[in-house]
Amino acid sequence: MNNEDPAAIAFIGGGHMARALIAGLLRQGSSPRTLSVGEPVPDARAALEREFAVRGEADNGLAIVGAKVIVLAVKPQAAAAVLRSLPAAALAQRPLLLSIAAGLRIADLAQLLPIDLPIVRAMPNRPALLGQGITGLFAAPTVTAAQRLVAERIASAAGRFVWLRAERELDVVTALSGSGPAYFFLLAEQLAQAAIDLGLAPETALLLARETLHGSGALARGETTLAQERAAVTSRGGTTEAALRTLDSGGFGALVGSALRAAAARSAELADSLSSNAK
Repeated sequence: MNNEDPAAIAFIGGGHMARALIAGLLRQGSSPRTLSVGEPVPDARAALEREFAVRGEADNGLAIVGAKVIVLAVKPQAAAAVLRSLPAAALAQRPLLLSIAAGLRIADLAQLLPIDLPIVRAMPNRPALLGQGITGLFAAPTVTAAQRLVAERIASAAGRFVWLRAERELDVVTALSGSGPAYFFLLAEQLAQAAIDLGLAPETALLLARETLHGSGALARGETTLAQERAAVTSRGGTTEAALRTLDSGGFGALVGSALRAAAARSAELADSLSSNAK
């Protein structure tokens, strides 16, 4: 987005992800005058106004007046009360609702709103806090091409994005990229601990693990495939091959698959629970 973009964006909730998106939009050139935030906590609201020069409101109804896009950035458990309290008059222009509230399906969001709105669901991940995230997007059929473009621009403020073919794929996205950073951190922790057990000083092992994780992530974003990058490190008969053979014989691939299936299933269960509570 740029300073000529007339679309006003209202955030409901001023937590970490909302702050990451606001910061990214400002980096892209959006004017603070086009952004507003509904945030009930006075100190948090004051911090948003001070740091980003955006308009903060204690009342969500006031925050969304004139908005072309509303970003729902509250905890999913709080979303029902928030959406039900929005005044229909403030939604008369039928703004796009971009929801980053995990687990709340489009049908549930539509049921909670006082009027019918076009809805896009988004699943960002924690690296979005650094503008290095990846966001999965899914749009309801009523979302126009222009509104999809707006959703893309907002998502790109946090990093890259990908459109999904079906809403149920968001459960897999949650398991892969939403929870994914924890898997990589766990692997780095385990590698560091194994190196400590082999005699390295803890601070040295942790530094090596952190920097290897960081550098590998940078390599992964290159033009080569992940398999090609792995092969480039793996000399025949060498140390890497010995380690990878051990991981393979221990069922590493099957274990990763089981982990993602468990996370995806739990995501669907939580969505079902939120759906029941929304009715």
